Order: sequence, then structure tokens, then C-alpha cells
Amino acid sequence: MAFINKIAKEVNLKIVYYGAGLSGKTTNIEYIYKKVDPTKRGNLISLKTETERTLFFDFMPVDIGKVGDMNIRVHLYSVPGQVFYDHSRKLILKNVDGIVFVVDAQVERMDANIESFSNLKKNLLMNSILFEKMPLVVQYNKLDLPNAAPLEEMKKLFNPNGKYPEFVASALTGEKVFDTFKTIIKMVIKNLSL
Repeated sequence: MAFINKIAKEVNLKIVYYGAGLSGKTTNIEYIYKKVDPTKRGNLISLKTETERTLFFDFMPVDIGKVGDMNIRVHLYSVPGQVFYDHSRKLILKNVDGIVFVVDAQVERMDANIESFSNLKKNLLMNSILFEKMPLVVQYNKLDLPNAAPLEEMKKLFNPNGKYPEFVASALTGEKVFDTFKTIIKMVIKNLSL
């Protein structure tokens, strides 16, 4: 739920990157952080284990300009991909405004992707948020790898009705990372009543 401060003329949005472990959630946020004007971003906070996986979240406020006379500030988070951090995932989804679901396109990661997608729906419900009402963008990451699943098969699993915007991306090279980011921001702003 966006935090709107009419006195300060500021809207704070919360976008969460969700997906299986090592799918590219953190890499997306790190790429955005590197490319955003340093005067328009806050600090990137990243808590990692010794295996370089995100333990809790990445958080980065980004000033993206104005809508009307309101300043828009976006806070980006990623959830830990590992299932045993489910409590953290649930907590990070509290008051979320939009979600980027990052699919790891590698064939051997499909079960983990499916489990994470199911977990997303469950954790939204636990936060009294209807999945069907949540702005969501699906990002298919790592399709450039030789062991990638066919795109059409992944679409059947994660966007069967074509309801959600989707991007074939490479978080590592930055391909379609900003397209994904801009699309989720536009969807969230469209849902706001300012």
C-alpha cells in the first residue's frame, strides 16, 4: 500500500523482486542501482550469506520524479530465494505495491520457480493481499543460457492468460532490466488515487 504524504507532497512505493534462489533478483536491483543517477538514489543495503545469496533483502530508494505535484520515491526490495526464509519473504511483502516475479529460465530451476510462484500467492494471502489485484510483471531471466527452457513453456506456467506484462531479460547484462522496472512503476502509479 503506497504511503502518500500530502503535506510533503511525496508518494512512497514499495516494489518487491520475488523468485527462486539465484534467479537474478539481486542482480536486477544491483544493475538498476549502478545505472541510476547517484543524486537520485539512496544507499543499497544488501545482507548476504557466505554463498552470496541475499539473506533478507536489498533496499534502495529511488527518486523517479513527479506525478502531478507529488514526488514519487520507489523502494526496491528482493526476497531471499530459499524456502527456509519464508518468514522473511512474508514480512517483506507487507504493504507491497507491485511485484516483479523473476523466473530463472534454466530447466533444472523450473521446480524452484513453480514453488516460489506458489509461495508468492500464499504469502500475499497471508498479508491479506489478493494476488489477482496486485500489479505484477514477469521477467524471464537467463534465457541466453544453453540449458534454458522454451519460453512458451514458461509462459504457460507463469502467465498462462497473458494477463501480466512480461520481459525476456538478462539481469547480468542489463537487457530489459529497466523495461521491467519502468513497467511495474507505471502499473503501480496507474493504481494510485492521488
